[in-house]
Amino acid sequence: MVEPFLKWPGGKRWLVRAYPHLFPQNPSRHIEPFLGSGAVFFYFVTNPAILSDSNEELINTYKCIKERPTELDSLLTGYQKSHNKTFYYAVRSSAPKSEVRRAARFLYLNRTCFNGIFRVNLDGRFNVPMGDKTQVSYAAGHLEKISESLKFTEIATADFESTIGRAGSGDFVYIDPPYTVMHNNNNFVKYNDVLFSWEDQERLAGAVRLADKRGVMIFVSNADHASVRKLYKGFGQTHVVERTSKLAASSEACRPTTEIAITNYM
Repeated sequence: MVEPFLKWPGGKRWLVRAYPHLFPQNPSRHIEPFLGSGAVFFYFVTNPAILSDSNEELINTYKCIKERPTELDSLLTGYQKSHNKTFYYAVRSSAPKSEVRRAARFLYLNRTCFNGIFRVNLDGRFNVPMGDKTQVSYAAGHLEKISESLKFTEIATADFESTIGRAGSGDFVYIDPPYTVMHNNNNFVKYNDVLFSWEDQERLAGAVRLADKRGVMIFVSNADHASVRKLYKGFGQTHVVERTSKLAASSEACRPTTEIAITNYM
């Protein structure tokens, strides 16, 4: 296991630690079309792999860690020395041109913003306020370790449908989309609907069923909701997995909740 380098809402560290038996052993390739923090990939570090996401800044950061970890470490060390409220908002409003400086900005904001949330406004500008975390730089050698684990991966900005479409017999695709459901009043889901609509959920289900016919091993994480269960009715096996909700405003309000894991190989 390699510790992921990002904090990410909806991340799956808890899933791989609590339910490792739900994942297949020794697939031909590991494919993730909704990469996020990459918790599943980093837990198993299965190569070769195809890692993709529609978030260009996220993918640029992965590529820079893979190819230029030492430069990133140096930049983040400088950010560590400069970190304060004024510096945070100056970095947040900046728009670096070079790929490595864009990656450094992305990591700095991820590590110091409120709850590690990635959120942009209608103009595409990151708008999360500063949080209370002050650790900017990583432990010595950590980014180099991440870089080594990414050595045999293909990393790309891509729509999920095109990435899933590349999977063939013997490949494993882990699918963890934003949790959007029909007729739900949860505010987080409402926000996700802007990023990933119910029509996207339907398009995803179609891509999953096509991949299944090609012999692809598939694991879909999704909301434990009647509309999602109906969408995947007749496909694979549905497992109910439990986690602690961390979207609450206070730790006292956190409570156990369930998600579903849909697999076609067990």
